[in-house]
Amino acid sequence: MNGTSSVLSFVHVTGRKRGFFLKDIHIELQPGYIYGLIGKNGAGKTTLMKYILDERCRYDGRICVAGEDISINHAKVMNKVGYVSEDNYFVEERTGKQNAALLGRLYDNFSMERFTATMNFMEISTSKTYKSMSRGERFKFQLAFAVAHDPCIYLMDEVTAGMDPVFREDFFAMLRELIKEEKCSVLMTSHILSEIERKMDYAAVMKDGCLGEFRECVDYYSQL
Repeated sequence: MNGTSSVLSFVHVTGRKRGFFLKDIHIELQPGYIYGLIGKNGAGKTTLMKYILDERCRYDGRICVAGEDISINHAKVMNKVGYVSEDNYFVEERTGKQNAALLGRLYDNFSMERFTATMNFMEISTSKTYKSMSRGERFKFQLAFAVAHDPCIYLMDEVTAGMDPVFREDFFAMLRELIKEEKCSVLMTSHILSEIERKMDYAAVMKDGCLGEFRECVDYYSQL
C-alpha cells in the first residue's frame, strides 16, 4: 500500500470527542481499494469517520484528504468526501430529486445527471420521499448522491448490515466499478467476516480508540 497520492491520511492523530477518543492514528490509504474497519461497538470506528466529517473536532496531528489538510478549509475538502450512513442527514419530507437539488448545491462538482443515472441504474425512483424509503433504498440514494459529486474517498458506516444478500452483491459490484480506475477508494465498517474476506482488499482492527495495521483481507481472515 505504499504510494505517493493517498486519498486519505491520518498523521499521528490523537483526540477526544464527547467521551470518544482516538489514540495516535497513523494511516495512509491509496486509491483503488476497499478498506475495512473492524471492531466491537464503541471501538472507535464511527468516531474515526466523524473526525473527518465534523470540523468542530479538535485533535493533535493532521488529517488530509487527497493531500489537503482538512483543518485549513474543511468545506472545500468535503467536496472530495462521500458519506453513506444511517446517521446521514437528508430532508425527510423531500423526494430524492428534491434532496439532490437542494443539498447538491453544497458541492462544487455536483451533477444531477450523474445522480439521476445512478438512481435509475439502482432502480430507485427519484420521486419517492426520503421518509418513505426503506433502509436499503436510503443507502442506495445516499450512494447515488455521493457519486454525483465525484469524491476521492467514500466513507461507509455499517451500510451492509441487514442488507439483502442479492443486493449486497450488486452493491459491491458498484463499488468495484467506482474504484476500478484508481481515482478513489472506499473506507467502510463491517461486522460480516465473510464480507471482509471476499469483498474487501485490506482491513484493520480498531480497539479502544487504537487502530491496527491494514492487512490484506485473506491474510487477516485466515488468522481469525
